[in-house]
Amino acid sequence: MTSSRTSRAASRSPRAVAGAAGAASWTAFGGDLHLDLTGRRAAGAGVRTALEDALREAVQDGRLAPGTRLPSSRALGEDLGIARNTVVEAYGQLTAEGWLSSRQGSGTTVAERATPRPARRAAHPPPDRRTARYDLAPGRPDVSLFPRTAWLSAARRALATAPHEAFDYGSPLGRIELRQALTDYLARVRGVRTDPDHLLVCAGFTQGLGLLCAALRGRRARSLAVEEYGLPPQHEVVRAAGLTTAPLPLDCSGARTELLAGRRDAAVLLTPAHQFPTGAALSAERRAAAVAWARAHDGYVIEDDYDGEFRYDRQPLGAMQALDPERVVYAGTAAKSLAPGLRLGWLALPDALVEPVARLKQRADGMSPVIDQLTLAELITSGTYDRHVRRSRLHYRRRRDHLVAALAERAPRVRVTGIAAGLHAVLQLPPGAPSEAELLARAEAAGLVFGVLGWHLAAPPPGPDAAPALVVGYATPPDRLFPAAVDALCELLRGV
Repeated sequence: MTSSRTSRAASRSPRAVAGAAGAASWTAFGGDLHLDLTGRRAAGAGVRTALEDALREAVQDGRLAPGTRLPSSRALGEDLGIARNTVVEAYGQLTAEGWLSSRQGSGTTVAERATPRPARRAAHPPPDRRTARYDLAPGRPDVSLFPRTAWLSAARRALATAPHEAFDYGSPLGRIELRQALTDYLARVRGVRTDPDHLLVCAGFTQGLGLLCAALRGRRARSLAVEEYGLPPQHEVVRAAGLTTAPLPLDCSGARTELLAGRRDAAVLLTPAHQFPTGAALSAERRAAAVAWARAHDGYVIEDDYDGEFRYDRQPLGAMQALDPERVVYAGTAAKSLAPGLRLGWLALPDALVEPVARLKQRADGMSPVIDQLTLAELITSGTYDRHVRRSRLHYRRRRDHLVAALAERAPRVRVTGIAAGLHAVLQLPPGAPSEAELLARAEAAGLVFGVLGWHLAAPPPGPDAAPALVVGYATPPDRLFPAAVDALCELLRGV
């Protein structure tokens, strides 16, 4: 693949420059903006679609600023080695969508604010957890629980029995041993309906989400519905794949999936068993509504079952995927049950998505590390994984009870919610409490880290934060530091 660059022109009229021999591989706009047509075409997009997607993304993320004049259709076609009519049609489509503006005699320019830039968030992200004395950041397990001895024993057994071909290049879906073990385990524990040929092993949920979004983009998807509160880094993954995020309101019964009707989203990302971070469980009616919407609109539900094993005060909720395996993508991970550093996750895919997602995985890294896959398969089939999860569940329940009791005694005006499952709690603060930003500043001074609800908003609130809330991860600290971390939190909230 070749890449060519030109110095930035003094005027705002960047011109595309073709690679060697006229190849439309990488194209430089103004010296520092690249349009990757080859990657999009390899994902199945036609020439016109690839050009539209590349230009739309460049406008959306701000690389092509409002008012920027684009090359003429003839010049761009020559530079890219494509037909002029293809460029004319792409410009026309983007003009109709509002991304570009075209006037007789003035050429084609980027429309004024064709899409708003992401607004700044109301609350700053939590302080750097690496420099904190007490770490109550949500979304992480107690990594000191990682079963080192059991993992080592499983690795030895797996290595002793693995066939030689296991260490060669293999299927991008992953090793058959792990896919078979996961098929049986997920059916038994989470009610997932799948088979090894529809399972793909990936480097955690982050990679899995990126692969899914890229596959949807290849199907000409434009937007992905997300829950009103979620993880901003996941939303960045969605946008990096070329999709926009469309927030879906939440209440105590989870995401308002009935509001999907009439929208044009290609898929919806949900955490139905335990909404992150609010802790709500998606009601049966709303699960059914989401699946019905996906069936009616040729869409998909992406089910992020990030902490499905950890339930305390209610019966475990089965996976939503069982309602329709051809419309619901199930995503699981070992990040909470074992450790994030393993980078092991899995997708149970509908038939139509197996081939495109596997192709994208092949292009991304070939396949996930074999030895870790074989070891996890052995851990699951031997029953060791089940025993570890049961011990961890008891451990985290005791911690949750300790946190709730301490807050009830020392900060009684704070309401603790979202605690029937998972590894974190939401602390709803009473009226008149300090703002989230002020509490974060106080926490940083005390060497304490936690999350705030405002940071998790998919879009900034229209006005001031009227209901501050903290998101506290009670799983994160090791045992020796957990009591002191809770004491520091209670002291911070004393008198609130």
